[in-house]
Amino acid sequence: MNDKLKVAVVILNWNGAEVLRRFLPSVLMFSQGEGIAVYVADNASTDASCQIVEKEFPSVRLIRLDRNYGFADGYNKALEQVEAEYVVLLNSDVEVAKNWLSLMVEYMDAHPEVVACQPKILSWREKTRFEYAGAAGGFIDKYGYPFCRGRIFDSVEEDRGQYDWVTPVFWATGAALMIRLAVYREAGGLDGRFFAHMEEIDLCWRLRSRGYQIVCLPASEVYHVGGATLKKENPHKTFLNFRNNLLMLYKNLPSRELKRVMCVRKVLDDLAACFFILKGDIANCRAVLRARKEYVRMRPLFEADRQENLQKSVCDEIAGRYKFSILWQAKVRGRNVYEELVN
Repeated sequence: MNDKLKVAVVILNWNGAEVLRRFLPSVLMFSQGEGIAVYVADNASTDASCQIVEKEFPSVRLIRLDRNYGFADGYNKALEQVEAEYVVLLNSDVEVAKNWLSLMVEYMDAHPEVVACQPKILSWREKTRFEYAGAAGGFIDKYGYPFCRGRIFDSVEEDRGQYDWVTPVFWATGAALMIRLAVYREAGGLDGRFFAHMEEIDLCWRLRSRGYQIVCLPASEVYHVGGATLKKENPHKTFLNFRNNLLMLYKNLPSRELKRVMCVRKVLDDLAACFFILKGDIANCRAVLRARKEYVRMRPLFEADRQENLQKSVCDEIAGRYKFSILWQAKVRGRNVYEELVN
């Protein structure tokens, strides 16, 4: 299992037996070649996931983890057992297209300054539209809210080829992230304390602040179901997104911005809680408030990480971290298309 590969495609799984049965075939069909291996890293599933992989997909290398480590540490633990030049973190509910992998490998080989990339992420259910989780590459506003080429909040664009060029991005989606394994390890991998959500943006922020480049390569395409683990506006998902976003900001913001941004975020998070109340969604309101409380409790645990990130940073101004507020642009000014924001 420790032979050095060119590419390891690693799919993290937890109780997703039927999802694996549906989506592994395309991954195996279009991820072939010398030095390429497909792994399933199982987060101690209690369903038949491992048996299905062993019996129906014998070419897949199975990594059995001893418990459910979540998305972030699940990948960290799995990649300890992998040796490859590149790894692809691939969600289990992704169907891949022909040449998806070879196009990314060729680009990365030709551009050593680029340490990570993502394909174009389209919706599996509606293949002419972008998918929420990553679309055509991710960016962030000055208050930490992420958005994409092709997706602003819940507004998802039709793919008309309007973003069909390689572009540097602030973050690449964890749904289909190719990264140089040596750099992943050097940067500390995904932050396991996040458990799930925002961990790939946090990792990309560290990489970008240290001078590394990340791109979206839209010639490579995959189709993502999305929401297979936690449905949209699930209170636990809301809690993780709000808490982890605050922790990410604390870890990575330049000192001159930290106090101001966090003060504004307190106001914006309170408004989000009020918005849920007005919708009659008390569970998600409580999730936002609990996330802020947990952020305050956990913040001291991240002080050393913050100091390390600041010391290793080679640039305060990172392309792709925009100076505007995406909430103001989208919710007040009605700009829900990426091209409208940047032109």
